[in-house]
Amino acid sequence: MAVPVTAFYAALCGVLLLLLSGRVVLIRRNRKISLGSGGDAALEQAIRVQANLAEYMPIALILLLTLELNHGSTGLLQVVGGGFVLGRLLHAWGFGRHKGLSFGRFWGTALSWVALLALALANLFMLV
Repeated sequence: MAVPVTAFYAALCGVLLLLLSGRVVLIRRNRKISLGSGGDAALEQAIRVQANLAEYMPIALILLLTLELNHGSTGLLQVVGGGFVLGRLLHAWGFGRHKGLSFGRFWGTALSWVALLALALANLFMLV
């Protein structure tokens, strides 16, 4: 069975992860830090931005996939998939530029959480 919606959002997440990983690699190379953050604040921040996506992405894609496989509404799949990716982009932009609270970090996190909650609830309702 084809899962085009999940494939699309998984591809977008994959590209975003590669971009964030590339940023970590560039900072490591420029600062000659091969392991950990070496106490470098900018590298630590880049690592956390990358890791944050890597932590949230698997469950979001699993929930999106199960909803699509169970014939969830295409409109809902697009809204929550798009919301999750937009949230992760906002988070990466906000957290990657500011150490503390920022517009992007706050709303990116909020949007990501709303998308995850919507996916979890939609999957639960599919069981009823």
